[in-house]
Amino acid sequence: MQKIDWDTLGFKYMDADCHVRYTWKEGAWNSGELYESSVMNMHIAAGCLHYGQAAFEGLKAFRCKDGKVRVFRPQENIKRMAMTARRTCMPQVPEALFMDAIKRVVNANADYIPPYGTGGSLYIRPLLIGSGIQIGVAPAPEYTFLILVMPVGPYYKGGLKPVKALIYDEYDRAAPNGVGAIKVAGNYAASLYAHEEAKKAGYDVELYLDAKEHKYVEEFATSNFVAITKDGAYVTPDSHSILPSITNLTLMKLAEDMGMTVDVRPVPFEEIEQFAEIGACGTAVVVTPVCEITRGEQVIKIGENDGCGPVLQKLYEKVQAIQYGELPDLYNWCWEVPNQRVD
Repeated sequence: MQKIDWDTLGFKYMDADCHVRYTWKEGAWNSGELYESSVMNMHIAAGCLHYGQAAFEGLKAFRCKDGKVRVFRPQENIKRMAMTARRTCMPQVPEALFMDAIKRVVNANADYIPPYGTGGSLYIRPLLIGSGIQIGVAPAPEYTFLILVMPVGPYYKGGLKPVKALIYDEYDRAAPNGVGAIKVAGNYAASLYAHEEAKKAGYDVELYLDAKEHKYVEEFATSNFVAITKDGAYVTPDSHSILPSITNLTLMKLAEDMGMTVDVRPVPFEEIEQFAEIGACGTAVVVTPVCEITRGEQVIKIGENDGCGPVLQKLYEKVQAIQYGELPDLYNWCWEVPNQRVD
């Protein structure tokens, strides 16, 4: 194992000791195996390379206050990957296999789980791809499911940092009846060009409007859109093109527990300037405050204190406290990894 400085650990790829990998062919999954090499052989005619049969998920394992290791809401990732598999004609990964894969890969890489108190976690990346030979548009005859892990630090060190967002009317993330609501790899390829252009222009992230009319807010490039109204309601867009965020589901439930009204509905672009707080939520960051949104010549400033409002801050802290075992897990969101090694 390489020496890791937990205090300076960022959010980027790092090799761990191994990953776990399973193969599906002739209608069944094999029993899987741990692989030390981070490189895998693949046929040049693999279906994922030619026809985009590739789906992934993202979740985290936390070393908690009591020393135990827990994974946050893995059952929701299983359900979402199953939705993606159905839509892209790939075999679904059974829940028992998925959970066993998490257990095996987390246990095998336990030394890479950041200690409690560092703000770090073990990022878990499940990947499902068409690895069988397929030339001609059709589902592949063979599939690979693997999970890789890597230690990551807190996305924002020293507290939440508001970001600026840009709306491009000339680019869309997903078609109205396309695959925007599933976590297929191609969705991210579709956003790369706009994302790089936004960075060059000095913006951290791009915000997409609906592809049909460009009248309604949908989501950020890699995160759901959430907002807090001036009277304290939690608002998030309703659209068939939005990826159902597990973090957003979590925030909505916690907002309800705080006595807030949760409103899932179409959000007109014109309403943006009326919100007290706006955030982008996802696994990596939990929630990122947005302080400014630009569309053409229009620049909309969000809230006070440079966009880092008190409600999103409180929701962020609650999620983190549950993940690290500092608050009661009232909804059994945290799955304790059995038989993990303890330092």
